[in-house]
Amino acid sequence: MTALNITDYTQALGLQAKAASALMAKAPAASKNRALRRLAELLRGNVQALQVENAKDLERALAAGLAAPLVDRLKLTPKVIETCAQGCEQLAAMSDVIGEIIGMKQQPSGIRVGQMRVPIGVFGMIFESRPNVTIEAASLSIKSGNACILRGGSEAIESNKALARLVQLALVDSGLPLDAVQLVQTTDRAVVGQLIALPQYVDLIIPRGGKGLIERISRDAKVPVIKHLDGNCHVYVDDPSDTEMAVKVADNAKTNKYSPCNAAEGLLVARAVAPLFLPLIGRIYAAKGVEMRCDAEALAILQTSLAQEPGLVDAETGAAPQLHLANEQDWYQEYLAPIISIRIVAGVEQAIAHINQYSSHHTDAIVTRDHMHAQAFLREVDSASVMVNTSTRFADGFEFGLGAEIGISIDKFHARGPVGIEGLTSLKYVVLGNGEVRA
Repeated sequence: MTALNITDYTQALGLQAKAASALMAKAPAASKNRALRRLAELLRGNVQALQVENAKDLERALAAGLAAPLVDRLKLTPKVIETCAQGCEQLAAMSDVIGEIIGMKQQPSGIRVGQMRVPIGVFGMIFESRPNVTIEAASLSIKSGNACILRGGSEAIESNKALARLVQLALVDSGLPLDAVQLVQTTDRAVVGQLIALPQYVDLIIPRGGKGLIERISRDAKVPVIKHLDGNCHVYVDDPSDTEMAVKVADNAKTNKYSPCNAAEGLLVARAVAPLFLPLIGRIYAAKGVEMRCDAEALAILQTSLAQEPGLVDAETGAAPQLHLANEQDWYQEYLAPIISIRIVAGVEQAIAHINQYSSHHTDAIVTRDHMHAQAFLREVDSASVMVNTSTRFADGFEFGLGAEIGISIDKFHARGPVGIEGLTSLKYVVLGNGEVRA
């Protein structure tokens, strides 16, 4: 497309979305739920066809040398498709919050004042890699009574087009406007610049992708942005803690899947439990090929313990090659790979200080037997999701019971953490009277 055509195209998307948003705002809950259930049905009925289109994207990504974590995010497996379908059904089963009035209070003047939950209007979603985001964004948009414009990455264009066709079919079959969910059909990056500068049509922009993309959109957008830059998540193993539980949680948080933003990138261990805990988790990480970047104290414990594991020691050097001394940058790093930073701390206060300094304020967890330590961690760790005795991998809209998520926000306004239905709504004041006038 030429620059003029891009401008005309993006303007048309905005105009169509604005018109559709007015219809979606007044759509009955039954119609929205019917569309979601129909979408789940279409997803399950088109697994093979979706994988054919996804294979085109995967082939192109591999040929272009796309990094392994990004290729992994690109895969549209039957499991991923089923999770999307279940998310649609979970949303359909949830109560409709649109039109809900909260906090209604009688005032001395006689008027009653409360707040009504209403749709945002039109949001633009700009995302990379994961094609399942198309379904998550579309389903949440439908449930929350919004219209959306979706711009996926060029690496997933065929998968996204196939998914978007199913979404629009579900909308039409349910009596809802076709343009309530629109996918940008071109991979021209100029569309992004146009889309984030259309306040007359677009009420909110949600970028979901690499740090560079999100920084650019946050800098250049002329409409509000919900964002998260990266996911440097931590697990802190406290003194006292259940060692078996700590090993299980630290293992799952790191190795369940390396590419998601809720995978643990840092492991903090209280000094008193480190001699017992670190050899246990170190053996698991080493066996799974996880590189450990440690402070000097943790490195000494792990080198000693792993040297006693012949199968994990390099035959030529006699060293454990997966162990390295960390540098300052490692504490800040989101690896999205089988690498983890490990640091020994004095206790819960130092762990909290480390997390608040180095983390991305996404998700952080403590494993502890001490209730007061748990409460301090929950209160003082400045992150969007804070957990006790469980894996950071649960920081997910589906796992939180939101049905799906549009992303995970590390902003403190307007939404924080996994952004579900309520994150795509706003509150307006409503006032009920009986002829009162102000004196």
